[in-house]
Parts: sequence; C-alpha cells; structure tokens
Amino acid sequence: MATMLDYPRRVAMVSMHTSPLATPGVGDAGGLNVYVAEVAHRLGERGLKVDVFTRADSPDRPRVVELNEHTRVLQVPAGPRGPVTKEQLPDLVGTFAEALDPLIGDYDLVHSHYWLSGMVGLDLKARHGIPLVHTMHTMARVKNLSLTAGQQTEPGRRELGEAAIVAHADALTANTADEAAELRRHYQARDDQIIVVPPGVDLHTFHPCDQPKSRAQLGVPQDAQVILFVGRIQPLKAPDVLIRAVAEVAARRPDRRSRLQLIIIGSPSGPDSEWSQSLAPLARELGIEDLVAFRPHSPRAELFRWYCVSDVVGVPSHNESFGLVALEAQACGRPVVATDVGGLRHAVRDGHSGLLVAGHEPGPWADALTAVLDDPDELVKMRANAAGHASRFSWDNTAAATLHAYGHALGHP
Repeated sequence: MATMLDYPRRVAMVSMHTSPLATPGVGDAGGLNVYVAEVAHRLGERGLKVDVFTRADSPDRPRVVELNEHTRVLQVPAGPRGPVTKEQLPDLVGTFAEALDPLIGDYDLVHSHYWLSGMVGLDLKARHGIPLVHTMHTMARVKNLSLTAGQQTEPGRRELGEAAIVAHADALTANTADEAAELRRHYQARDDQIIVVPPGVDLHTFHPCDQPKSRAQLGVPQDAQVILFVGRIQPLKAPDVLIRAVAEVAARRPDRRSRLQLIIIGSPSGPDSEWSQSLAPLARELGIEDLVAFRPHSPRAELFRWYCVSDVVGVPSHNESFGLVALEAQACGRPVVATDVGGLRHAVRDGHSGLLVAGHEPGPWADALTAVLDDPDELVKMRANAAGHASRFSWDNTAAATLHAYGHALGHP
C-alpha cells in the first residue's frame, strides 16, 4: 500500500494556455480550468505543495495568487501580457519553458494539462529528468473525427505534439476507460502509462435545490418548462441543436408554447467565435425567438441557481472527454439530455439520471426532451437519480486517483 513517501512533496502543475482563475464559459475557459483549480486545491489540502503555472495574460492580475495554504497560481511572462489566440500560443511554448527552467529544480514532478502545457513539460523533463504526468483533456485526432460542417481541423502541429507527449510521458491520466482506449488507438499509448482518473464535481456548490425559490429569485415563471444550455458558444458544444429541437417541440404542441423556454448561458469561444452570432437569427428563422434567451456566463454560485431553475439540461456536444456541465446539472438534481458520445456516456446514466441521444437531428432530441418534460412522475424520479449519480463523483476522489498517477510516475505504482 502506497504511503505519502511514495508521492511528490512539490508539484509543478502547468496550465499554460488558460488560468484556473478564469471564469469558465468565457473565452477559452471551460471544464479544464475547473479541473485544474479543483485538483490543485484538493492536493494542497492533502499536504502537497502545488504551484500552478499559467501564462500571464493580464497586467491587473497579481503574479502569485494563493488558493489555499499549500496551493498557488503563478503568472509566467511569455509573449504579450494580455490575451492571445490559442492559435498563437504554440509559438510561445519555448518562451514559457525558458521562464520555468530556473524554477523547476525545486519540484519533484510536473503535471501538465492540454497539449501546449505537455510540450512545456517535455522540455522540462528533457532538461531536468523530472517525471512528467500529462492530462490530455481533449485530443486532436479524436476531435478531427467529429467535426461539424465548416469547422476547422486541429492542426498537424498539435497531433505531432500530442504523439510526442504520449511517447515520453511517465504517466497519462484519462477521464474514462473509453478515453484510455482512445489514447491507445490514436496515439499508441502503453497500458502501463495510463491511469484512469475520473473528474469530479463540486458537491458543496452544486447540490439539490429549491426550484420555486430559484425561479422567484431569477424572475422565471413558476409554470415554465425550462430547458437549459450551459457552456462555451461554439460549434463543438452545439447549442444550435437545442434551438432546432425546441422549435420541433413547439411545433408538435403549440399549446405548450406559452410555457416553453430555452435559456442559453455562455460566451463565444475559439476561432469560430463569430459563429455565435448565427444563433439568434436561427431562432428567428424557426419562429421561436420569443422562446430563447441568451445570457453571458455566470459566476458559479449564480450558475447553481440557473441549474435549479431548469427542468432539464441539454448537453448536445459533438464530443466531450467527460462533460462537467452534465455532472454539475445532475448534482443539482436536474436530468440531463446529452449526446451519446465520449465521456457523456459515463457522466450520464442513460434512462436513470437522463437520456442519451444518438446524433444531432432535431427529431430525436425533441423526443428525448419531451419524454422528460411530459412525465411528471418520471421527472421526479430522474431528479433524485441524477443527484445520487453525481454524488459518486467528487474532486476528493479525483485527487486520490491523481495521487496514484503521481506515485506511478515516480516508480511506485
């Protein structure tokens, strides 16, 4: 049985392209930011010294921010001290690694997140022989298999970088057994490299709640049937699928139109950010602009209330390595209708805590949404099941599995 001596005392966690201090749903910030912040925080609570290194992207943010007694976020100068596009970041990898180089000797292990950070980790491993644990979060070769029409492919530079990371990392963490299989199939990862580390959900922030109270607070009619989308507004996350599905739901039952609402919470993201401007015209074209409300992303405490307002949460992504929104919604006791892909197959228990839909055609999505909305007894049951299912996923469990990956990388599997 492993002891604390088998684990690193000091960990350099690298999240180059996005800060764990950023608000999820804004710009490129999303589930990865939450993951890094929560895991680093929980490892610090277990006594590890964890420093998260991220690119300094704001002149107003302090150089060092303490998350708890043992966990800090440090801003690393690399390129402009302001936002840059994700497409420009690969050219800053070398500068970022150079800035970290004189500091890294104080750490026992590097844990990198996303391929850009993995390239930094490879550089540091080569210079110092320090063990490297890497978490992909998403993979180019997997994303390129599920592109929507007109969406840009991930660059070959990223594919080559990810292949190099897999070839040289001491341990790779995967969200699910399916993701572990993708690492083997697409990147020839070795069985002895991979540790499955399921993500978690903050069960203190997201928990079963009072829907009437939440609706009263946020001005939503008590008799409304509310479908909620939360996430970055980009083709990959596919909020347009819900708009088309809601139009289908309204067309089938015009009598429910006065009660039906689709609330879309999030901000534009990535190279396809202009795509977000097509959503309001789409709702108008389908004749449901009065049923669709767009809101910028909310702080997590307020986001909790929007989950509570909803009857069902839609996660129509074309691909998800796990699907943090699905877990947060279920933790609030909200059934989830999600695409039958990737990690969503694990985040949602089909027929128990929600429903999985094959593909993105509006008809099957309308079927699934109405199946939840139109059966009050089943809705009550799914709410309870959703909360129970989500309670199995905690960040403490994620931290424990991450420690196992660290021990594995240090030669103590």
